[in-house]
Amino acid sequence: MKNYYVILLTLATLFASAQTTRKYSNEFMNIGVDAAALGMSNAVVSQTADVNSGYWNPAGLVHLEDNQLALMHSSYFANIANYNYLAYAMPLDDRSAVGLSLIRFGVDDILDTTQLIDDQGNINYDRISTFSTADYGLTFSYARKLPLDGLNFGVNAKIIRRIIGDFASSWGFGLDAGIQFEGKNGWKFGLMARDITTTYNAWSIDDKKFEQISGAIEGENQELPETTEITIPKLQFGMSKKWIFNYDYSFLAAANLNVRFEENNDVFSTSFASINPAIGFDFGYADLVFLRSGFGNFQNERQLDDSEKLTFQPNFGVGFKYKGIQLDYAFTDIGDQSSALYSNIFSLKIDFSVFR
Repeated sequence: MKNYYVILLTLATLFASAQTTRKYSNEFMNIGVDAAALGMSNAVVSQTADVNSGYWNPAGLVHLEDNQLALMHSSYFANIANYNYLAYAMPLDDRSAVGLSLIRFGVDDILDTTQLIDDQGNINYDRISTFSTADYGLTFSYARKLPLDGLNFGVNAKIIRRIIGDFASSWGFGLDAGIQFEGKNGWKFGLMARDITTTYNAWSIDDKKFEQISGAIEGENQELPETTEITIPKLQFGMSKKWIFNYDYSFLAAANLNVRFEENNDVFSTSFASINPAIGFDFGYADLVFLRSGFGNFQNERQLDDSEKLTFQPNFGVGFKYKGIQLDYAFTDIGDQSSALYSNIFSLKIDFSVFR
C-alpha cells in the first residue's frame, strides 16, 4: 500500500490543475552544475567563461579559446537519486561560440507493488516489478560578442523530458538569455534570465496504469489529472572581481542576487518577488590549485516558538588544474542545512588544447 501512495502522490503533485504556474516545476534544472561553481554557492553568473557557461550564463561561452568537455556526477538522498551532467562547447570564430549540454536527474529501480495482490486477494511477490523516474534537460547554447567592447550575450534553447515509469511522461520547451559585461577596471557584471518564455510542460498519462492505482484511496484520484504546467521566469544578477598578487596568487570575489517571482522564505520576500543573495570566493595558486567557499540560500525559518531565524548554507570546494585538465570537488547541500543532505560532488573539465 505504501507504494500506491508514493505513485499517487507523485502524480497528484505534478498534475494538480490545468495550465498551473508551478513554483517548483523542473527544479532539477536549478540544482546546478560544475563542482567549482557549486563550491562558490553558484555565484558565477558574471564571470563564468568555460564550457559550463551554457548552464550558468551562455554569454560566457565567447571566452572559449578551444573546444571543451565537462562531466559531473553526484548522488543525493543517500545515493537514491543520481544527477549526471555532460556538456560540450566550441568557438565558432573569434566572436561567437556554441554549446550543448545534457542533464539527467533520476531514481532507478523503484519497486512497483501495485500488482502485489492478485484478484483473489493473495499476495504474490512475483508480481512486483521495478520502474525508474527520470528528468532530462537538453540545452543548445549560442553566444556572441556585441560591438560594444566588453559586452557579450547568449541564449539557450531547452528541451525537457520527464518520465515516471510507464505511468506518465512529458515534453517541455523553454528559453534562457544572458549577458555579461566587463568594465575597464576589472569588475564583471552578469544577468541571467531563466525560462524567459515560461517553460511549458505537457504531460501524458497512461490510462491503463492510472486505472490500476486510481482506487488505492477510496474517493480520491477517480479522474485523470490535468496535464499542463508552466515554469515561471527567474532572474540572476551577478558581479565579481579578480585580484592577482605576486604573479602566482589570485583571489576572486563574486556575488549573486537570485530573484524568483513568488513569496517564500527568502531573506527578502514580497508578494511580487523574493531575493536570495549568494557570495563566493576562489583563492588560486599558480593557476594550479584552487580553494573555494561560498554562502547562499539565506532563509527566514520560522521556529517552534513562532519566531524567525536567519539561516544560510555554507559550501566548500577545492580544484586542481594541470594544462588543459581540471578536476574539481565540492561539499555542498541541495537546499537544506541538514548534514544528511550534504553531498560530495566531483566534476571534470577537459580543454582540447591539451591534445594539440
